[in-house]
Amino acid sequence: MTSPHLKAVVFDIGGVVCRSPLIAIADFERDKGIPYNYINCSITRRGSGGAWQRFERGEIPLFTFYDQFGRDLSDTTRGNVWYREYCERRGIECPKLPDKLDIDGRELFGRMMQQAGAFDDRVVEAIRRIRAAGKWRVIALTNNWAKSDPVSLGEGQPVPAKYAGLALRDEIVFLGWQDGAVPAHLRAMFDDFCDSSEVGMRKPEHGFYLLACKRNSIDPSEAVFLDDLGINLKAAQALGMETIRTCSSASNKSENVLE
Repeated sequence: MTSPHLKAVVFDIGGVVCRSPLIAIADFERDKGIPYNYINCSITRRGSGGAWQRFERGEIPLFTFYDQFGRDLSDTTRGNVWYREYCERRGIECPKLPDKLDIDGRELFGRMMQQAGAFDDRVVEAIRRIRAAGKWRVIALTNNWAKSDPVSLGEGQPVPAKYAGLALRDEIVFLGWQDGAVPAHLRAMFDDFCDSSEVGMRKPEHGFYLLACKRNSIDPSEAVFLDDLGINLKAAQALGMETIRTCSSASNKSENVLE
């Protein structure tokens, strides 16, 4: 890096360091005959009260999330309105929209997590070199689920009827979280790992970025932030961060989602 004022490099995880879970969403839409990006529109337009957002902030246990996530995404009344607006913004023809959906939140989330563990070797090598140089803090800023131990995920809490036969410890295996949603070897790549579920904030909330800066004794203007989603980069820019939009092999199928 040639910017002498920079003191930190801040990385998103999914879609930058690791394979984007959004690829699994696109595969799910294709398998179920759902229009491309329909699910992403429904997730983002739910706003801060959506099941996805609440789970990323660590506010609801796993089985409750499954249930509410499925209900959120099966709501075609609002989902169709949001998707028509998305098509209009993009200037694309709106396809035939579903009259009814019955999305299983567990099936979709499971597919996302099972595909999201692969690293982008080029980004991993870049992180290694940046840390080896010893000139910059290397920080992760991720909407994630680090609180993945049984107690944090809701062991002992009521389970919605749809998932009553499932055991929480088996679900951790199903999701590939035996070593946690953030394995120790991933966390160890960074000087600081800021996870939304641990601090109760998520991107693009400005407070999340500011907390990462405060924890690392830097100003936003002293950081460069890498993410694959425009909405997260715009929030960083508004705070004065330099930004780089990534389009790695892990996320190039999802380059237009969640904006």
